[in-house]
Amino acid sequence: MTATDAQVRLLMKERSKGKTQEQAAVKANLRSRKTVRKYEQQGELPSELKQPRSYRTRPDPFEKDWAEVEKKLETASELEAKTIFEWLCERDGVKYQEGQLRTLQRRVSNWRVLNRSQTLTLDQVHQPGEVLQSDGTCMNELKVSLQGEPFEHILFHSVLPYSNWEWGRVVQSESLLSIRLGLQSTLIKLGHVPQAHQTDHTTAATHKLGAADREKSPQDRGYNAEYLQLLTHYGLEARTIHVASPNENGDVESSNGGIKRAVEQQLLLRGSRDFESLSAYETFLFGIMDKRNAGRQTKLTEELAVMKPLTAKPWPQMRELIVRVGSNGILRVGSNGYSVPSGLKGKRATVRIYEWHIEVWYANQRIETMPRVPGAHHYQINYRHVIDSLLRKPGGFRNYRYRDDLFPQEIFRQTWEALNRQFSPRKADLIYLRLLKQAALGLEADVAQALSLLLDQDQVQNLWDEKTIIELTGGMVAPQCVPLLALPLVNLSLYDQLFLAEVEHVAA
Repeated sequence: MTATDAQVRLLMKERSKGKTQEQAAVKANLRSRKTVRKYEQQGELPSELKQPRSYRTRPDPFEKDWAEVEKKLETASELEAKTIFEWLCERDGVKYQEGQLRTLQRRVSNWRVLNRSQTLTLDQVHQPGEVLQSDGTCMNELKVSLQGEPFEHILFHSVLPYSNWEWGRVVQSESLLSIRLGLQSTLIKLGHVPQAHQTDHTTAATHKLGAADREKSPQDRGYNAEYLQLLTHYGLEARTIHVASPNENGDVESSNGGIKRAVEQQLLLRGSRDFESLSAYETFLFGIMDKRNAGRQTKLTEELAVMKPLTAKPWPQMRELIVRVGSNGILRVGSNGYSVPSGLKGKRATVRIYEWHIEVWYANQRIETMPRVPGAHHYQINYRHVIDSLLRKPGGFRNYRYRDDLFPQEIFRQTWEALNRQFSPRKADLIYLRLLKQAALGLEADVAQALSLLLDQDQVQNLWDEKTIIELTGGMVAPQCVPLLALPLVNLSLYDQLFLAEVEHVAA
């Protein structure tokens, strides 16, 4: 009779107490004292006596073709077993059946274990106060919204590997501005400065390089000069990981998942994913990070003891550029374009770029504030900036490159399509531009409501007259011209009297 390791240990324990073989067998739930005697003589556990099986219990269906399969795996080890099985079936469909796929998958898995090397995780020893790791992690999966509108964003996340203390700021892209905002906020919250700041190669730290650096390999490239200026300002050393080696930033990468799970749980507890503003959402995140940091104070104290106190003043949170406005009224910031009031055509304007918005200044006056467009090759055209030019040249509307931006709401697009069905192209365009001018002069929401009412009532024929919209919006009219003021007459004799009074005072 076979026995388990636990039974053998128990019977040997009983025998050491002076019990007979029969008594030990009963205690270990064995039916025969011969089993007790067997293991006493061998002096080994059943698992130690078990020999690996060196024979197959059934024929190997892939034995004849395995040499070819192995050659293909050596050439392209990424090949999946299912792909190889389909190839074998196409070559000899009678020989193999669908139920044999699992057998091939096991054989391929065993081949990879025995023949393919893998990169191991190398555990690191972290020194207190040495480095601050930063990374941007996408938070869109949390489905957060601001005032009911979906909010796509990134958390610029920073972690001290020794204590796992963390902090972060909400940004819209991994840009130099986001690094500036996130890093400075972290240092201010920390109150101290570590030795180095470490990023990966996907951030703006190494994007805007000189010609000499662009020709180098990613491993040998330098850093963005503006990024280095920021680090020098705070006395930080610049570090980056090797290409395709995210494990070198492993602490912040791991913490990215932890912070997202914590935020998800708090959103479920809150019962709503909608926030009144970006500020309210960030306050919510700050509370979560403060709670997570509460249990890290002991190790954080060790880090703060070897760090330098933060003495440098905050770096400006914006970048300032001087940009010339094109003849099309578009001002280009980086790879994106923004429309500005037509009066700035051909002028050089000052642009202040923040993480979430840009400001356009001219002659020391702020002309426009617009949301900042992330990414590249995007355009933000405000119909109020171009409507006057379009009314002077209505033929340019239909093929205008940025025409889609001239439909501020879906109801405006539906109106233009309805006009196209009723009138000639030129007349439809002109009527629509006049309606758009009314929206620019008054409240866009009121014009949209009036258009919706007219479309619902199937009164498209009345839309060519902008007076219809004025009536429906309660008498909304264009701003009146500035009235001419009557200039008062100046009595110059009053100045002579003052002069004579001053002469008499001096003479006295």
